[in-house]
Order: sequence, then C-alpha cells, then structure tokens
Amino acid sequence: MIDSLLLTCPIVYTFAGAVALTNATGFFFARDGRLYLVTARHVFFDGRRNHRPDRIEIEVHSSDADVAATLRFSVPLYNQGNSVWLAATDDGGAVDVAIAEIDQAALPASTRLQAFTPDHLLGPGEHVEIGARLLTVGYPMGFEDALHRLPVARQAGLASSFGLRFGGKGYFLVDAWTHRGISGAPVVMRAAGDFNPAGAAASLPWRLLGIHSARLESPLRDPSQDEVLGLNAVWYADVILALTDNRQALPPAGGGH
Repeated sequence: MIDSLLLTCPIVYTFAGAVALTNATGFFFARDGRLYLVTARHVFFDGRRNHRPDRIEIEVHSSDADVAATLRFSVPLYNQGNSVWLAATDDGGAVDVAIAEIDQAALPASTRLQAFTPDHLLGPGEHVEIGARLLTVGYPMGFEDALHRLPVARQAGLASSFGLRFGGKGYFLVDAWTHRGISGAPVVMRAAGDFNPAGAAASLPWRLLGIHSARLESPLRDPSQDEVLGLNAVWYADVILALTDNRQALPPAGGGH
C-alpha cells in the first residue's frame, strides 16, 4: 500500500532536445477539473545558469495491480516558440514557482496519482506555530525508491513566522537538510482532525504550505569555520491559485511514451 502523499510527487527530468539536463521534483495540483504540474520556476528556465530545457518528462504510476509499473510522460514547454507554462511575479519580484497543465486525456486510465486541491491550502485565519513539524517530499540528488519509483520525505521545521513574507519576499523559511533535486517539492503539514475535504481530496490528509525553492546562506558565513546555515526558502502555496486563475491562457500539454 502506497501512502497517498508519495503519489502527489513525480520526479521531473529536463531535456534540451534529446539531451538530458537535470532532475528535480514536482507535484500535482487539481482545480476545476484540470490537472497541473507545479515545480520551481528555475526547473523550467534559469537564465543565470543558462538552463533552457524545451521539454520535461515525469514518471507516473500506471497500474493498480503492479505498484512498480510506471510510465514516462513527456511535456513540451514550448509550442511554436511560445511558452506553455506559467510563472508568477509579485510586488517583491519574480516568484520561483511555475505550472504546466497536464493533458489528462493522454494519461492511461489506470494512472495512479494524487493531487492537491484548493481545499489543501490554509485559509487566512489558520495558523502554523513556529517550529511546527513539516515534511518536504521529493528526490534529493535523484534519490528514490528505485524499485517502486517513489520519492522520500524529509523532516523540516518552520523557521520563520508563517504568514509573513520573509525579507519582503513571498516565502517563509524552513530548517531542513536539503539537496539538489528537491527544487519544486511540496512542503506539507499533517492535517488536523477537523480537516474534512470533499471528494478525492479526502484521501490526502495533508495541508499544502508551500513549494521548496532553494537553500539560503548567510553572506557572513566563513566556509573555513562555519557550517552551512541549513535554512531554505519555501514559497507560499497560495501563489498556485493565482497561476491557475490564468488557466484559460495555458494549453494542456504532454503525451506518454
């Protein structure tokens, strides 16, 4: 039996043509009958590092009978030179979150996945205590359950006041041990007993707090005498609602192979 949380997170491989570039993490988000892959913006494009993939591949479970059966699903990032993915900006500048819509008709009927929904986001009046126990789910340095093709979960603690924009940016901080490949991972908290969403969301008893972006470091750190800071920027998950409000401009993309 697979924990439903692990089925929210496919590994994301980036490509320029046939050339493999990097791997990262993404997660599924469903709204108004449409399915999206959410990840960090720099997974789709990072001009600073000259990272310019033209497509991604994700891996989804494809059988109810065989937990190890998976399918690679290709998602083009551009159509005739036009982006088919969306990224956000806010008053603080660029937001390191992006979405691409998944063509659900191209997925096999037996596909096993779980998707977060707007029900999984915290409401304006909900509070998360400093130091709260959170999880970051993904593929650090591409590490996974290689047989069952599943991600791993790492412990994290809330390290800044939830609801405040740390340093004026649209993210909060978590204290966690992270690595390359975890970019785009969901940061979640176990749902309380009064969490009672409708439909398929009921089988996923987690609250989606944010999207992992990057490790942070102090400018005063001296590598010869200081350990790494161990703090990470996590963008608030409500940015997904703003991105999916623009869904009419985002054509579905992708095909299995």
